[in-house]
Amino acid sequence: MRCDDAAADPASGLVVHERLREALAELEGGHDGAGLERAMLAAAPDAVLLVDPQGTIVLANPAVQALTGFTAHELVGATLDVLLPVRLVERHRQWVQQFFYHPHSRPMGRVPNLALRHRDGREVPVDIALGVCEVAGTVCAVVFLRDVTEARRLTELLHHQATHDPLTGLCNRAQLHDWLQMAVRQAQRGGRRGAVLLVDLDDFKAINDGYGHLVGDRVLIEVGKRLRASVRGADVVARLGGDEFVVLLTEVSDAAGAETVARKLLQRLTAPIALDAAEVTVGASIGVALFPDDACDAETLLRYADLAMYAAKDAGRRGVARYEAALANALDERVRLHERLQQALMHGHAGLQLHYQPQYELQAGRVTTVEALLRWHDPVLGPVAPQRCIAVAESTGLIVPLGDWVLEQACAQARRWRQQGADVRVAVNLSAQQLRCADLVQRVAAALRRHGLPAAALELELTETQAMADPVQACALLRQLCAEGVLLALDDFGTGHSSLAQLKRLPLHRIKIDREFVRGLPHEATDAAVVRGVARLARLLRLQTVAEGVETAQQGQQLRRHGIDAIQGWLLAPALPAGEVERWFGPAAAAWARQHLGANRATIAA
Repeated sequence: MRCDDAAADPASGLVVHERLREALAELEGGHDGAGLERAMLAAAPDAVLLVDPQGTIVLANPAVQALTGFTAHELVGATLDVLLPVRLVERHRQWVQQFFYHPHSRPMGRVPNLALRHRDGREVPVDIALGVCEVAGTVCAVVFLRDVTEARRLTELLHHQATHDPLTGLCNRAQLHDWLQMAVRQAQRGGRRGAVLLVDLDDFKAINDGYGHLVGDRVLIEVGKRLRASVRGADVVARLGGDEFVVLLTEVSDAAGAETVARKLLQRLTAPIALDAAEVTVGASIGVALFPDDACDAETLLRYADLAMYAAKDAGRRGVARYEAALANALDERVRLHERLQQALMHGHAGLQLHYQPQYELQAGRVTTVEALLRWHDPVLGPVAPQRCIAVAESTGLIVPLGDWVLEQACAQARRWRQQGADVRVAVNLSAQQLRCADLVQRVAAALRRHGLPAAALELELTETQAMADPVQACALLRQLCAEGVLLALDDFGTGHSSLAQLKRLPLHRIKIDREFVRGLPHEATDAAVVRGVARLARLLRLQTVAEGVETAQQGQQLRRHGIDAIQGWLLAPALPAGEVERWFGPAAAAWARQHLGANRATIAA
């Protein structure tokens, strides 16, 4: 492509077209134009071209070779077409005509995504500035070309970091918001539906606590890969943070179709994850919201999917729930409850109090333990059911300070009863979040010291599900509590997934038989067999048994015959204020036994 009419200037390194050389020599009084301007042009780091109205390159500086792969000799005399991607050649010729019709300067940075064709065929991203000059009466364009490969790479890297999760590489919340808004607009224009699936892992904190955060991160990465592999290319998978993910289905037939995809995701996620020598299994709860049916803006759709996800968790986890308008009402109620409970904990615990439900010892013929149960009568909301109060406290993180308050009040009341001569133990329920507190043992020991209470006057109850979530951690914690002298009870026994081996390792004192196995007595043979089996197992393990939910005299009598140690329920008494439960510490218990169990104290103890 070298032009015979081009000649190199040995002093500057510039290659000048013969027509330009003659014009410069004439203007400079016969000199060849080797001046300061040409030296500066030759030293410029940017590629510089001079182009005439026909699109011919009439000057090129040495920097063009590094940028284009062509030498300056090869370019001078050629047209700009040689540097253009093929797809742009025709359009660029039209643009050159328009430019010379109205010549004008243009700085760099005005036109994005420009590229020239390198000699080897690849495209090089560039930025271009334009100037205008007149040479021998002819207007020419001065083209400054700069390689922006590295700048564009850094820009793309920064954009990726701003729009993607650094751990999983999935879209982040900001990018998801943009994709979701675009998907909603397209669905509205096309008369289609799409869906937002909010995926929240169940008990992920147990993985972090049990295996460490490095393993937790590997689990999150694998979850992201499985979600991405389970949906179509047009769908979007994002990580909101923590253990929350979102799958945007850009098109679904209906709600049933979205729920089918959600159940498929659950199936993929619950497959064991191999990590070195161990396997980790995760579950998830998924909430589904449809657009444009449920909402047409990103934040509302995400909020509705979040509400549905919590409904799936409330229904037992590892499930799928579809958004319904009633869930929004439930959220408003939850927010009000949270605000009022927070106010109560911060300002004198207004409306919070403990009631106590007695447990009758069948062998001893008296009440030796009462279970502390929370009651809340808010000045604004009125009476709030314990289940609602506890659920809100657990979901908002208030359960730990609330649990601390319950422990303090129960210890203080136990101390008062002992000062009155009643040797009564108080049982306090522990939440899953309290069990994960690293300083739980210290908190319990400090409460006992503050109230001058012997450790044996306190019993801590945890559910079978809590204990089995991480048996190793639970066993270590319970051993520490046991070493303090605190008694331990396993609540709701029979409803979890504990094995005999695991149960044997836990340092328990009592197991509480869930009311589900008491309700069918005395008529359900299966329930009776379960109760007898639990009583025999407890005796082998040297554990006491307490049957919950006892409501009829027939149930109480059969439980006594099956060898159960204690009963608790409305047959005896509901949860009562401290002043009312005190009557059960005296002769009232024996009188109750004679009336309801059909036996005097001597036969009960036999």
